[in-house]
Amino acid sequence: MTKTLQELDRESRIGGIGRERTRDVALIDLSDFDARKTEIADALWHAATGLGLFQLSGHGIPLEQIEDAFDLSAAFFDLPEKDKAQMPLRPGTNAGWEFKSQVRPSTGTPDQKESYQITRPRMEGLWPDDSTLPGFRDKMLAFERANWEVAMKVLSCFALKLGFDEAFFTHHHDQSSPEYQSTLRLIHYLPMSNAKPEDFEGWRAGAHTDFDCLTLLHQKTGQGGLQVIPGSEAEGGEWTSVEPITGIITCNIGDMLMRWSDDKLLSNPHRVRMPRQDEYLGPRYSIPFFAQANRDSVLQGPEKRYPPITAADYIQSRLSANFEALKARKSGN
Repeated sequence: MTKTLQELDRESRIGGIGRERTRDVALIDLSDFDARKTEIADALWHAATGLGLFQLSGHGIPLEQIEDAFDLSAAFFDLPEKDKAQMPLRPGTNAGWEFKSQVRPSTGTPDQKESYQITRPRMEGLWPDDSTLPGFRDKMLAFERANWEVAMKVLSCFALKLGFDEAFFTHHHDQSSPEYQSTLRLIHYLPMSNAKPEDFEGWRAGAHTDFDCLTLLHQKTGQGGLQVIPGSEAEGGEWTSVEPITGIITCNIGDMLMRWSDDKLLSNPHRVRMPRQDEYLGPRYSIPFFAQANRDSVLQGPEKRYPPITAADYIQSRLSANFEALKARKSGN
């Protein structure tokens, strides 16, 4: 398994501050999906071959379910650290809780956040007790399923555009398989409590590309910071802020799908900047769902631009690049 993927080299060169620029972020309505699928597929393809990031309305996940997921997320992160530490992120599993342990190749510094990963086949011993957070497990699994269903709709559109069978990506994201590795991630960016001027420099999450097929991101109104940039402009280019709206899903293409599409669909860099001193300085919560092909799926586009690689090897290469950087930093290397 190679650890020198082209994607890793690209990410290591996008850590500069850059400038900011306003761009249009497509808002695509998924309502009446079956009847409007051709129209929706055209809109998704246009967005995914340009900025690589777009937003969804009419997706079918009730606002009440989204708000409940955010409430449960905040309640989880409010647990004492000793309790969360009983549910640790296990190496190679992408399941469990971590605190400031993800280091981006673009910055070499830890993201200023904690997170809790839910990956269905790997959650044994990693759920909070139901007496502590009643309903947490069942509600989060239902929310994960709801996001999976939206992701499969979007991916079915891309399958048609790429000349695959409509159900191609659904087959490769089979929830009934023990090889399933899509992940729902709860994220808590730390508040700027008693912040010094230098604390406002840098990023809450350093510039990176996602390594999945498709990311569905839930954000809360008023808790901004997400920025995106076209990959062709990433080195010293202009970043665009993406407005967070509760109930609107922000999507971006991941490296896995970019590779699978022979680079037609664009996985563009994004980051979460630090708030400015005149902005909201409290905690920031977000909930991404990462649609990642099952471990035994083989990634290779119809044009065979890249050599085949299993999704298991691909994901492990990307995880290692992030978390091994933390070990090197701690050891002074």
